[in-house]
Amino acid sequence: MAPVLEKQLLGAAGAGDNNNEDEEGQSLWSSILSEVSTRSNSKLPSGKNILVFGEDGSGKTTVMAKLQGSDHNKKGRGLEYLYLNVHDEDRDDLTRCNVWILDGDLYHKGLLKFAVSAQSLADSLAVFVADMSRPWTIMESLQKWASVLRDHVDKLKIPPEEMREMEQKMVKAFQEYAEPEDATPASPQRRAPTAGEDEAVVLPLGENTLTHNLGIPVLIVCTKCDAVGVLEKEHDYREEHFDFIQSHIRQFCLQYGAGLIYTSVKEEKNMDLLYKYIVHKMYDFQFTTPALVVEKDAVFIPSGWDNEKKIGILHENFTTVRPDDPFEDFIIQPPIRKLVHDKEINAEDEQVFLMKQQSLLAKQPATPTRGATESPGRTASGSPRPSGRAGQPNVASGSPMTAVKKPDPNMKGAAANEGVLANFFNSLLSKKTGSPGSPGAGAVGSGVQGSAKKTEAGFD
Repeated sequence: MAPVLEKQLLGAAGAGDNNNEDEEGQSLWSSILSEVSTRSNSKLPSGKNILVFGEDGSGKTTVMAKLQGSDHNKKGRGLEYLYLNVHDEDRDDLTRCNVWILDGDLYHKGLLKFAVSAQSLADSLAVFVADMSRPWTIMESLQKWASVLRDHVDKLKIPPEEMREMEQKMVKAFQEYAEPEDATPASPQRRAPTAGEDEAVVLPLGENTLTHNLGIPVLIVCTKCDAVGVLEKEHDYREEHFDFIQSHIRQFCLQYGAGLIYTSVKEEKNMDLLYKYIVHKMYDFQFTTPALVVEKDAVFIPSGWDNEKKIGILHENFTTVRPDDPFEDFIIQPPIRKLVHDKEINAEDEQVFLMKQQSLLAKQPATPTRGATESPGRTASGSPRPSGRAGQPNVASGSPMTAVKKPDPNMKGAAANEGVLANFFNSLLSKKTGSPGSPGAGAVGSGVQGSAKKTEAGFD
């Protein structure tokens, strides 16, 4: 009996050990599975999209390339693609955020269907780029590209309930904004909900807030803000101009629930802030930077911070313009300076030019010589009297006026006097060479006859 009882006791002990091992193995596997599951849930999501809109030359590609860490200036056509490496240091996780840059020509707006679909719209962020070096184009550009995105969203034919849910999400995010110092460490841009808090406690939106809800976050990026100094020097911009521009942009931001940031790639101004705010909106990263409204070229206004009263502070400095004046009436495009040589002139082929000149010379009449132009009935002296009449002595073969050169007006002294005397004597000679029947000739003849009679009377 003893050996049998011993075997039973040993068998029971062995079964207990196996059960303990099985339980430990199951707990180990469950812990591994839960850890994998936790890691998969905490990993950064993939498939996020940034949609970038703006005019040609506004700097949208340069800004995104700078955020990417690349300094290349290659610009594509149609629809450009980049990606941003997003690294979560706390979780040691890395993902890529897609960046789609639409061409400034509206002809290419149909390419948006390759960038965002009905399924990926909820994971997208819209970025409208405005060029501060050309402030007169800002509002027209923002309105145009917002309309392009709205038309594309309408074409996606998202079910109304899904679209309403996306819009309500944007409203809630706008209303629950809290200053970074008042927010919880886990989400510094959100107001931490407390127990028993109801949505009815949230303050209502303003009259002009989120009136154009696109269902996705929107960010306005003003580029080339280093041009503020150029605008002041060359176009006489004052503080009032920049406050007026900022006022209209912030009114637009309220309508779309958008954030606003002024940047400069040239001076690397607010570039790090832009990256941090983008990953905060896309991946809920911690964000601790408050609104910045002091410097006119480094403004930052997060979505949910602004309202009509805060914008009204800018209106207090207006002296020559009213807040509701049209944007284009005060921010006027300066006149374009035309270049003197604005048209390129191409040189004509040498042989073609010579052929044209030859044809023109052939069409012109031959130039007559000096002798041919004189009348054949005139004498060499140019006198209208005929030289072949009898009784008129041919005193000179040529005209004394033409024989003697006219004095040079620059001549001085004796040379000028000699010329005057020569003209005087020549004029006397021309008067004595008249026709026999002229009064001058008759007087000369009578004088000769009278002298002959006197000599005869003297001899008689």
